[in-house]
Amino acid sequence: MSDVAAIQNLVARQKELKQEISKIIVGQEEVVGQIVLSIFAGGHALLVGVPGLAKTLMVNTISQALGLDFKRIQFTPDLMPSDILGSEILDENRQFKFIKGPIFSNIILADEINRTPPKTQAALLEAMQEKAVTIAGHHHKLSLPYFVLATQNPIEQEGTYPLPEAQLDRFMFAIKLDYPTFAEEVQVVKSTTGDRSETIRPLFTAQEITDFQHLIRRIPVADNVIEYAVTLVGKTRPGNPLATDYVNNYLDWGAGPRASQNLILAAKTHAALNGKFSPDIEDVQAVATGILRHRIIKNYKADAEGITEEMIIKKLF
Repeated sequence: MSDVAAIQNLVARQKELKQEISKIIVGQEEVVGQIVLSIFAGGHALLVGVPGLAKTLMVNTISQALGLDFKRIQFTPDLMPSDILGSEILDENRQFKFIKGPIFSNIILADEINRTPPKTQAALLEAMQEKAVTIAGHHHKLSLPYFVLATQNPIEQEGTYPLPEAQLDRFMFAIKLDYPTFAEEVQVVKSTTGDRSETIRPLFTAQEITDFQHLIRRIPVADNVIEYAVTLVGKTRPGNPLATDYVNNYLDWGAGPRASQNLILAAKTHAALNGKFSPDIEDVQAVATGILRHRIIKNYKADAEGITEEMIIKKLF
């Protein structure tokens, strides 16, 4: 199949995927769209939302529809790295045997990732970056595609461990979930308090998803689009010649080079999912908020004046 035909196939297949997901997930089209986009781009995503917005159900439904293995890790203050990675045990023959932890799966839901100390949060770092883990001196490759979706509750912040910037930077997208609309909530209550249950059909195989990820990386990008993305990220850095007074006033730190890489990868994916054969500046702008939101650090002045990350990002275009 040529790349042109493959992109047309991808457009049709992802529409079918979103229809399948909507059997169980009511509304939240933008959030589902960003999760699907980050899976095809080969990145990880951080979901930020209050309890009860079906974050876990959403990830479970998406993994079923994609035909991928799914494991959930509930992060708690006493969770140890070995609880995630696995550990060696002595078997009946007095030989050491490695028992794989939940990290060995295609989709990992790291539930309330900020509930656990940095030592355990860091257990995910190598897996996220290298798609492999090192345990007791042995290097274990993870099965592809590999995708970490972490959730974070923005309201209960007592006794939590905020994610360090280096780990936040590993997430391609930070996705904000809002409450459903009145009509959507009525539909949610109707569908979840009855006795009918929907079944989700697996629409992809792991190999197909990996092939689509390679297809997206082969998409050509014009130099002016790459320069636009790099300029956009440069504008977030206070003290940079590109930065405006607004950024110098309200930001302490800007985004690093990983933001530029992710902007282009996500723009390629956004273009492909919309049937375009090369991304343009509009595609970069469409994904910029989710990619830059968690990579810029506001100062106390921005907090005092109620300036949000989204307001700052909109001013960069």
